[in-house]
Amino acid sequence: MRAQRFLIATTSLLVATSAMAQTKYPAVLEGHAVLPALTLVPAPADAPEQLQISGRYAGPPGQRVDTPESVPGISALSDKNAPRPTGISLPFKGQPVQGLSGIKNMKDGTFLTLTDNGFGSKANSPDAMLMFHVLRPDWKTGAVERVSTTFLHDPDRKVPFRIVNENTPKRYLTGSDFDIESIQPIGDNLWFGDEFGPFLIKTDKNGKVLQVFDAVVDGKVVRSPDNPNLTLPAAPGPVKFEVRRSKGFEGMAASPDGKFLYPLLEGALVTADGKPESKDGTSYLRILEFDVDKGAWTGKSWKYALEQPGNAIGDFNLIDAQSGLIIERDDSEGDPALACAPGAIKPDCFNVPAKFKRIYKVDFGQADGDGFVKKVGYIDLMDIDDPNKVARQGGRDGKLTFPFFTIENVDVIDGERIIVGNDNNLPFSSGRALGKSDDNELIILKVTDLLKAK
Repeated sequence: MRAQRFLIATTSLLVATSAMAQTKYPAVLEGHAVLPALTLVPAPADAPEQLQISGRYAGPPGQRVDTPESVPGISALSDKNAPRPTGISLPFKGQPVQGLSGIKNMKDGTFLTLTDNGFGSKANSPDAMLMFHVLRPDWKTGAVERVSTTFLHDPDRKVPFRIVNENTPKRYLTGSDFDIESIQPIGDNLWFGDEFGPFLIKTDKNGKVLQVFDAVVDGKVVRSPDNPNLTLPAAPGPVKFEVRRSKGFEGMAASPDGKFLYPLLEGALVTADGKPESKDGTSYLRILEFDVDKGAWTGKSWKYALEQPGNAIGDFNLIDAQSGLIIERDDSEGDPALACAPGAIKPDCFNVPAKFKRIYKVDFGQADGDGFVKKVGYIDLMDIDDPNKVARQGGRDGKLTFPFFTIENVDVIDGERIIVGNDNNLPFSSGRALGKSDDNELIILKVTDLLKAK
């Protein structure tokens, strides 16, 4: 039976597909834990020796730097701001537990999360290992315990293309093979959403790859420019692809019964005329449906309308069989309280501070006739109430802001609370404080009204 699939009622309420005002609901901070930015783990003993150092290729473009901690990290958004050092330098002695992207509440006080691509691109991450973690935040002390770390590997050669560690026994995967951005445990297996293909990756609980699936939309395989099966023409000319770079599968929810996965693209698909998919001037993203037992796409998809054309999503998890939570955010970082004066571009202020960082509740049961899910309401992560001064950093005047470039973790704790976390893009993001690389922060928010909203 498909009783726990998204319910698309024939009598559903039609909602406008264009961006429109929704209800803002309050969010109250109840817990705050911090995993320090420079948290490293050694590569496994059986990994190639070169993986004991990471970030050799993440400095000056086209150059390899072998001397540890010799290249200062600079804010990734220096194109919008004056270049700002982050206080941490590359390469690293070990593998960074950073870039937390996708989270799952294990309901025993621990959370399953993952380290994404590594340093931001396929070209600069061949020595960044792909891994997932079990974390245990201590909400009383604010510390985060790393219970376990598991590295993805492909000894049975299930990946259908050449990988960086092709001719090694364990064939550990790196950030030049995949950019994993979401994770879902189902039974004894794990499923990862990838941005490069985009691909859907199935592994066992030990991180061994079992299958890799192409992304299929409307019956056709869609690819990004980082897809290994996309080839350049012999002479200069147009290259066609449907998914913009770094806009593949970002969030991915699972149905409560574990029968279906719902990967969500981070950016709008590119149409034949080179423009993003949109309706009435509003760009939208695709939410696809994958049948876990059949190992195949069902052909169904839904649409998520962005509030602003330049926005992207950060994560997606379900609340119940027909509603879920989606992070939508802009491409800026920095506390607005430290904004530069108009027209000024200086390293001691944020020229383009964070503005749009929201978590929306969406309802598939109220999708309209064109498949647009209803945005029921939202909380504003730039306006979190902190009446009891729970914030461990970033709190001011009874408020907490979450002014990070990428916020890529959200899941439900219970009927009143959710967990939210940032991706700190080590060592390239400094949204919390000027001149300091962002930590990985996890917060618990009481959002009763949002979770109950219809």
